Amino acid sequence: MFTDFKITEGRPLTVQVKEYLKQWITKGKGRVDQKLPSTRELSTMLNISRNTLVAVYTELEEEGYIYTVRSKGTFVSKVGIASVPSWHVDWQQHLSPVAQAATDLDLMKRDLRGEKGMINFASIAPDEKLFDLANVKRAFLDRMAIEGEILLNYGYAKGYKPLIEYLTGYMETKGVDMDGKDILITNGFTEAYDIILSSLNVNEKHILCENPTHHTAIKISRLQGYDITGIGMEQDGIDIGEMERALTENSFGLAFLTPSYHNPTGIVMSAEKRVEVLRLLAKHHIPLIEDGFNEELRYSGSHMAPLAAFGGDGNSVIYLGSFSKILFPGIRIGWIAADRELIDALVSVKRARNIHTSTLDQAVLYQYFHNGNFEKYLKRAKSEYKHKHELAVECCRKYIPHKRLTGTGGLHLFLELQDGIRSRDVLRDCYEQGVVFTAGDVFYTDGQGEGTLRIGFSRVSDEELVHGIQVIGKAVQRRMEENGC
Repeated sequence: MFTDFKITEGRPLTVQVKEYLKQWITKGKGRVDQKLPSTRELSTMLNISRNTLVAVYTELEEEGYIYTVRSKGTFVSKVGIASVPSWHVDWQQHLSPVAQAATDLDLMKRDLRGEKGMINFASIAPDEKLFDLANVKRAFLDRMAIEGEILLNYGYAKGYKPLIEYLTGYMETKGVDMDGKDILITNGFTEAYDIILSSLNVNEKHILCENPTHHTAIKISRLQGYDITGIGMEQDGIDIGEMERALTENSFGLAFLTPSYHNPTGIVMSAEKRVEVLRLLAKHHIPLIEDGFNEELRYSGSHMAPLAAFGGDGNSVIYLGSFSKILFPGIRIGWIAADRELIDALVSVKRARNIHTSTLDQAVLYQYFHNGNFEKYLKRAKSEYKHKHELAVECCRKYIPHKRLTGTGGLHLFLELQDGIRSRDVLRDCYEQGVVFTAGDVFYTDGQGEGTLRIGFSRVSDEELVHGIQVIGKAVQRRMEENGC
C-alpha cells in the first residue's frame, strides 16, 4: 500500500500527501469503509513526520474523503464516484467541419518542428534573453500594491481602463484620429481577428488580402467561412494594378492588409500606395482590417503612419494591434481600435465568449508602460534586432542563391528561390542537419509559394545564424545542381 508515493522537491509536503490520498480514494484504490493506516503507521511507511499526516487526515476528513470512528480508526468515505458500465466514443466521427479544418490548418501538427538543440529559424517570437524581467517584476509589485484585490477579481470585457487610455494615446502618437473611436482589449491578434470576422454581417464573405499573408489570418478566415483572394506583392507593397482588377472583377466584403513589415515578406507599403489602397477601398465601399504587425521594429528610414492614420476621421479602418512580437507574448494582450459603435458590439461578443482578458496581465503591462520602461526596452531590443537583421541579410545574400530577398525590418526575412527549387525539399534536407525554417507556401492563399521560405532570426545567436544560413545555402545549391540549374 502507498508504495508508489514519490516526494517532489519544492512543493509543500502536506499538499503532496493530501493530493496523493485523494487520488488513491477517487480512483477506487481504496474501498469504501476500508480502514486506513494510523498516522503513526503511515509516518513509518512513508518516512514522513506524523504531524504532517495528522494535518492531512484532518483536512481529508473535513472535506469528506475519510471518516473516523472513535477507538476503531480512520476509514475511507463513500465519495460521489460510482462504477458504471464504460463505453467509448469515436470522437473523430463527431468533430465538426470547423474542428476538422482547424486540425488540417494547424502548422504545429502538420509542419516539421524544431527540436531542442536545433537552429530554429521558424520562430519569429522575440528573444526571451532580452526580456526586461526586473522591471516587469517591479511593475507587478507596484500595481499589486495599488489595487491587488481588484486585479484578482473579475474585470471588464472591454478591458482595463488605464491600459485603454494609454493605448488611445499610443494610437494618437501614430497619427490616428481617435475621435469617435474606441478600444477593445483582446487576447492578442488571434482573438481580435476572430471576433471581428464572427461579428460582422457583410454582403460577400470574401476577403481581399496580400499574397502571401499571415497564415493565422488565412486559417481564421477559412474557419469563419470566408473565401480569400490574395493580391501579389511588389517591393513597395501590394500590386495596385492587380488589386484594382480584382476589385472590378469580384465582390468583396472585407479587406485585410499588413502595410508595415508585412508577415511574411517584411515589405513596407509606400505612402503613395497607402493613399491609393484607401482610395480604391472607399470607391468600392469595402471596410479594411489593418494588422499593425511589428510597426515598432523599424531599423532605418522615416516613420510610416498606419493606414488607420491615412484614413483621417473616417471609420472604415479597423486596426489590430499587439505587443507580442516586441514585448512579451506570454502576456496575451492585443487590441482593436475602431469605430465606437462597432467596439460597443464587439465588447458584448467578447463578454459572451470569455468574459474578459486577464485583468492582472493588463494591469502589469500598463504599469510597465507607466513606469517608463517601454521606450528603454524598445531601444535596446531594436539595437539587438537591427544587428541580427543586418547579419541575416548579409548571410542570405552571401550563402543562399535566390531570386528575391525582402524584409527591411521586423524579425524575419523572406526569400524566393530559383525556379524549380521547392523549399519543402530544402527544409527536409536541412532538418536532417539540425536546421529548420518555415516553408513559404503556408502563407499563400492560392497554393503558390512552393519556392519561398521565411527565416526568423530573433531567437538564434550570431553563430547559429551564420551556420544555419550556410546549411540552408548548401542545401539549396545541391538541389539546384540536381535540377541542372
